[in-house]
Amino acid sequence: MRLTRVYLPPPLATGAAVTLPSGPAQHLVRVLRLGEGDALRAFDGTGGEYEAVIEAVRRNEVTVRIGAHHAIERESPLNITLLQGIARGEKMDLVLQKATELGVNRIVPVTSLRSNVRLTRETAAAKREHWQGVVASACGQCGRNRLPQVVEPVDMAGAVQYAAQGLKLVLVPDEEARDLRTLLAQAAAKDATALPPITLLVGPEGGFDPSELRVARLAGFTPCVLGPRILRTETAALVALAALQYAAGDLAAAE
Repeated sequence: MRLTRVYLPPPLATGAAVTLPSGPAQHLVRVLRLGEGDALRAFDGTGGEYEAVIEAVRRNEVTVRIGAHHAIERESPLNITLLQGIARGEKMDLVLQKATELGVNRIVPVTSLRSNVRLTRETAAAKREHWQGVVASACGQCGRNRLPQVVEPVDMAGAVQYAAQGLKLVLVPDEEARDLRTLLAQAAAKDATALPPITLLVGPEGGFDPSELRVARLAGFTPCVLGPRILRTETAALVALAALQYAAGDLAAAE
């Protein structure tokens, strides 16, 4: 039977008693109907997971006892950074949730001239905290024990600074752009042992302004296309990530 997993801020240690934050506590007690003596798995996002058991339930306060650590990892062999144009509300949450499930290592929210979302310094900080919670919850569901990093929202000039040396791709609805499969095959041909880090740049609902795409191209990003149809921002990111993982990550059939 699969045990419920819960994220707890680091550091965790075997033998420690930890009081859960109110959100996870209410979910365990009110939604999952767990109680004293029930077993869990706990992880702190830094690697591996712990056995745990609910030790006490007092109203909305839940205390768990941390048990043995297991060095279990479920990370993809691909090192992917997603530069995601900020989308509205639940669309952005969906992208972060599914990108986490698809093995992304880092997520950089990108403000854009054509974005429908405008953030102040205060709202950006609140959004980042919310998005990190979405990522933590997704890790709990999918079995990952390392949390992808969600950085502060930045503009295009700041976003391209997060691109590691390797394969840099920007999705564009352009018939003259390269196709993702060809670009991936060329990168793999250069080094048969491992693919380089991959940075994927995806625009918001309104797409990137031409001036922003020029910044991306000057930073070494190659325009690529995902077939003949124009995909919504939340679709494009997930299709590209799934294609990358299937072609060179851990979604391919076992040999």
